[in-house]
Amino acid sequence: MATLSFRKVRVSTAARTHGAIIDIGSNSIRLVVYAGPSRLPSIVYNEKILAGLGRGLSENGRISDESMKLAKPALARFAALCREMEVADLRCVATAAVRDAENGGDLLDAAKALGLNVELLSGEDEAQAAGNGVLCAIPDARGIVGDLGGGSLELVRVGDGSVHERASFPLGVLRIGKLRAKGKRTLEKRVATLIAEAGWSGAGKGVPLYMVGGSWRALARLDMHLTQYPLPVIHGYRMDRDAVERLRRTVAHISKGRLRAIPNLSSGRVATLGEAGALLSVLMEQLGTKEVIVSAFGLREGLFHQALPDEERERDPLLVMAHEEAQRLGRFPEHGDLLGDWIAPLFGDEDARHARLRHTACLLADVGWSANPEFRAERGLEIALHGNWVAIDGWGRALLGQALFTSLGGGMSSPEPLVQLAPYDDLERAKQWGLAIRLGQRWSGGVAGPLDRSRLERHDKSLILNVREADTALYSETVARRHKALAGAMNLEPGLKR
Repeated sequence: MATLSFRKVRVSTAARTHGAIIDIGSNSIRLVVYAGPSRLPSIVYNEKILAGLGRGLSENGRISDESMKLAKPALARFAALCREMEVADLRCVATAAVRDAENGGDLLDAAKALGLNVELLSGEDEAQAAGNGVLCAIPDARGIVGDLGGGSLELVRVGDGSVHERASFPLGVLRIGKLRAKGKRTLEKRVATLIAEAGWSGAGKGVPLYMVGGSWRALARLDMHLTQYPLPVIHGYRMDRDAVERLRRTVAHISKGRLRAIPNLSSGRVATLGEAGALLSVLMEQLGTKEVIVSAFGLREGLFHQALPDEERERDPLLVMAHEEAQRLGRFPEHGDLLGDWIAPLFGDEDARHARLRHTACLLADVGWSANPEFRAERGLEIALHGNWVAIDGWGRALLGQALFTSLGGGMSSPEPLVQLAPYDDLERAKQWGLAIRLGQRWSGGVAGPLDRSRLERHDKSLILNVREADTALYSETVARRHKALAGAMNLEPGLKR
């Protein structure tokens, strides 16, 4: 019998990684490794430990021995992992707890011994990075970013793609408990004083508060569970003042055991939900804001974003990610932009929001090709609804999902939860996008030439496909059926012009 031999092959990860950040926060220490396009690199590895460095600061101004015992091995592991992953661009930062603690230097020395050069960020640095993190994923954000960490709260005004006024407050989630323990109104009075002294009172009137930080995200997860929100995606999730007040009351009465049983709710954040909810309620009152929006991006992503050149920062992150996904999953990755231009004349009356989503659907039109043919439409729907997209909300995901579902053969139905996320007229419009994409793909066979040499025109009562005489052989019975289906959906008659 022949002996099988196996040869060990070592594959370098250096080419696949873009960079990494070790974030030494007041509540958690986290390693995040990124790869992909520089405008919006994707996370390829993410690990954290809840060391609670800021937990003892309010009592004695020191990082506790217990927290040190958790932090030092975590840093050693993260440094070792970065070496194994051959991360070329590693950045290590520390925030409020290390900055404020009497023995913060001990942890910095331990990190230095591991070969980690730690940047000690100021409160203003934190605010700047948090604001850029939100702009990275929500380029049109206009309002106030609130970044709640374990040791501090940063506020920063954003708008017009830029970071403006910013401030840092000693109101981290690990400090709130001590304030609340002093009496019912102590937290309210303290927050009101700090906000007023910094000149931020009423600064949120008419604009949303963009929430950054694990404790606030956990609070939003709880609301998603209570309201049975149909998407598991937290980025872009919205809550009004009533929802925040309801959450604050719920957390005060629900048991920790029930909270830990809620899917996707980090058990490590359960202990601070009460503090996070209480601070959010008071902060909204002092700022005068009536709505909060969750950002899954914050300080770490902001550090990458603010280092980019202006022209790179100005690129639309949704389109950047869609191009990247097309390169990874599509048969003809260059086809999406051309297809988008080909169907655009049919939808000249659309506003910029709709046109952007239509373009995205064209870029992603090939994402389901490798799935089982019986499930291609479902694959397109799943990618739209659950993909790691940014700069898009539930309404946008629903339109994108409808377009991909229809373009991949799902027909004219609107599967759940699309009807819960977008109105009927918008979904009907997205079906037209899907049918137009479906026609373009079959007409062209997925290559550029037939699209370059033809054009669609919409007249009063007809939908005309203009083709060259030499290309008439491409107009098969299947193409004609798809042409008729699109025309019918638009209440037009199909026509062919040579």
